[in-house]
This record gives sequence, C-alpha cells and structure tokens, in this order.
Amino acid sequence: MRKELLIALAVVLAGCTVPSLGGSDHPETPTGGDAIGYENGYWYDDPVSVTTGDGLNESEREAVVARTMARVEQVRDLEFKDSVPVSVISRAEYQNRSGGNGSGGSSRPQDPWNDQVWEALLLIGEDSGSSEEIDNTLSTTVQGYYSPSRDEIVIVSPTETPQIDRRTLSHELVHALQDQHFGLNGSAKTQDTQLSRQGVTEGEANYVRILYERRCGDGWGCIALPDRTNSGGGSDDGDGGSQEPSYNEGLFTVLYQPYVTGPRFVDQMRSDGGWGAVDELHDDFPDSTEQVLHPDKYPDEKPVNVSVTDRSSDEWSRFDHDPVGDTVGETSIYAMMYHNGQVEADRYSYESDISAGWGGDLVVPYRNGSGGYGYVWETRWDTEEDAREFEQAYRAALTEEHDASQPRSNVYVVPEDDQFNDAFRVVRSGKTVRIVNGPTVGDLDDIHQQAGS
Repeated sequence: MRKELLIALAVVLAGCTVPSLGGSDHPETPTGGDAIGYENGYWYDDPVSVTTGDGLNESEREAVVARTMARVEQVRDLEFKDSVPVSVISRAEYQNRSGGNGSGGSSRPQDPWNDQVWEALLLIGEDSGSSEEIDNTLSTTVQGYYSPSRDEIVIVSPTETPQIDRRTLSHELVHALQDQHFGLNGSAKTQDTQLSRQGVTEGEANYVRILYERRCGDGWGCIALPDRTNSGGGSDDGDGGSQEPSYNEGLFTVLYQPYVTGPRFVDQMRSDGGWGAVDELHDDFPDSTEQVLHPDKYPDEKPVNVSVTDRSSDEWSRFDHDPVGDTVGETSIYAMMYHNGQVEADRYSYESDISAGWGGDLVVPYRNGSGGYGYVWETRWDTEEDAREFEQAYRAALTEEHDASQPRSNVYVVPEDDQFNDAFRVVRSGKTVRIVNGPTVGDLDDIHQQAGS
C-alpha cells in the first residue's frame, strides 16, 4: 500500500433518525462575530430550509455546509480557521478522475515491489496488480474526500441526482479541521504505520461523525439521508448482502480498519485525557496498528525492528526501493487469515488469536533478470506459541485454501490454476517465522539461502 492512500479518505456509513430541534442557549449573533458552534451566519442548532429530494442548489448547499461546520465545531470543541469549499460529483465522474473505472487504466503506475507485499498476504494474486486493485476498490467504496493540497472537499453523490450525505460531509469536515490545526501532509513509510496514522485521522473523523449522528437522534434537526438503493457505491456496512462486491474484499478489510477500530482508540484517548489528548495524537501517532487495535499498548509497546539479511544468489536482487522492505502489521495479517479461511470471528472485529501477539515483521521483495519475482517475509512474535500459531495458520492457508502440495519438509507448491501459483518455504525458529517465496522450488535457495546449507 502506498502513501498516496493517505488522502483517499473513505467514509464509514451508518443510519440515524431525524428529530425536531431543541431550544437555543446562545445569543443570535456571537460576541466578536465568531464562536465555537457558529459558522458563516449559522449556529449549530439553527434550522436550514432545504429540499433534498432534487439535490441542493448553491444557496442550500452553502447553508448545509455552514451549519455542518458549526456542528462539527460544537462536537469537537475546536474552531475552523477558514471556510471549506465543497463540491459534489457523481460516482462515474469520481471513477474517471481516479482511474478506477474498470477499464484497466489505473491512475497509479504498476508497482511490482508492492505487488509482492500483497502477494505475501495472499490477498492480491499474480493475475492482477496492487495498483489496479487499490484504484478499483477505492473508486467503488469512497464516498468523499478532503484534499489537503487544495483545501477542499469533494462529495461523491450516492444517487444519480447530486446529493450530499450529511455523514460524509461531517466526516470530511473533520479532516479539514485537522488540516487547519495539525496538518495532513505527513507520510508514512510502511503499510502498517500508514494504517496506524489513519487510525488517528480517520478514527477521529469517524468518532466525531458518530457523536454528530447521535445528536441527530437527540435534539438536532438533520437533513434527510439519501436513498442509497442501487447507488453503485458498494457495500458500506459489511453485512454481507446478497450482491457480490465488485472490489477486492481482502484489500477492503485492510483499508477499512482505521474507520472501525480508530474511533474506539480515539474514544479511549479522549476518556483518559479529554480532547487535548486527542490533539496530542497528531504529534505522536501510534507506531503500529497493534497499538490502535489494543489501546493499552499505546505508547509504550513499540514494534520490534525486524531486518532480513540478504542471502540471495547473483541471479536475484532486491529492488532499488527506499525502504527496501515493508511492514504489514497486525491488521493486514488479520485480514489475510480471515480471507484465507483461518479466522471465524466477525470480519470487522480485527481480533484473532493468530494475529494477536504480533511483534514486528518485514517483507523484502526480490526480482531476477527474467521477469521473476519473490520475497522474504520475516515475522517476529511475542512468544513462541504466538509464532507457532501463525506458522500453522499460514501453512493451512496454503494447503486448505490454495490446494498447495508439499514436495518436502517446509516447502509448498501452489498449483498453476491458482492466483498464488508459486513455491513457498515456511520455517519457524523460536519467536521468528520466515517465509520465502519464488516462482519454483529451485528458486527458493537462490532468493534466500538457508543458513548452514
């Protein structure tokens, strides 16, 4: 997964009711012309006169955006410094912009280095590229985004008639608020740290959205939610509906994690230290998704720094890539095990015995001069039992889900008709599990020669 995903800010959606307004406890106009809970002439509890069925005209949109900004301020107890432009586009237009329109023309260049990372997770196979899969998944599931470089919000309409979903708008306005106060232009070098940063940025945005929606059910008058029936936006609630998703479900499970577990993490920080503690997260992001999934491990339990010695032959080499390898982390390992039949928990719980106990990992991709690819993936675990559980589950995923044969001890071959058609060597030593992958059994030692051989 690449750092460009940091600004592809997808939204988790939830239903709510629309009650009547409560009484006001503020002056008609704030002293000094501005206050938390007041934006562009609207208090957070002011009514707005709009007709949502046929979309919003310009004046209606301005009113809805202003009141939503005021409400986000009221919930988050933080004031916007500037107004935020908001535009609305169709799903088709978003797909054309992003390149994820199913035409095979990805907006991202091919990335064989990253392909190996996702292949190690048994989530994106050799029959498709990670760039294309990421684009297609985002183009189907993203409901809106905030652009830090343009300081603007784009809402992807859930209906053919351009409409604004208040949940999407409030979520993206939190990103604008974050950018104005803390900045959103930072980047992360690994898949795991990218997700852990998003556990704060997306977690906070979703947390505020959840609090906002609760007030829609308890005192605030809120605009009606659009009818998303047949909107083409993909499943947004993970309930496993009858329609087959048009995107990579395993990839989505990874990308979705910050929106599900991030709010719980942010809520814990707020419970411990108020909104000030949430502010501080933007200067001290979690070091791993493990810390987001298990808030008690933040900030003290740091991931183990895993390195992989290069033991390849002259025919194989590492990519000229900084960093040389990627850390996938507990979230991605959970998704791998869930989508390869080794976890029976609720899909979005992100909790399993197999992925718990993660201490650190590194996937180092390799290539040869003939268009062949492989990798060495070393994982470190808290205990030998944790390592053994992971080792056994990975072996089971190869044999049970991908019909791998075992020509000799620790070596597996996935057949040609499978998207992960390759050779694998799986070895555990104490708390460490090392997986070596290559096109054939004969390539395994050339990619990473075993010690003592």
